[in-house]
Amino acid sequence: MSKIIKRDLEIEFNFHILRHTHATMLLEAGVNPKVVQERLGHSSVSITLDTYSHITTEFQKIAVSEFEKYLQKNKVSNLK
Repeated sequence: MSKIIKRDLEIEFNFHILRHTHATMLLEAGVNPKVVQERLGHSSVSITLDTYSHITTEFQKIAVSEFEKYLQKNKVSNLK
């Protein structure tokens, strides 16, 4: 199947990539990193976070949103 994807869609693909996607999607959904570690069978959470998770646009949006909430909660005024 991966040969067909490479040939027909011209995408570098192997089924191991799905592990990375699975880990990233779980983390993006807010699943505890230790749970993701266990699901992937890693011996340490650092392997999961350093190798199998990837920063996505959604992660960046979440970071901005959380920072804005923090600023509002702590009544930080415009820093200009």
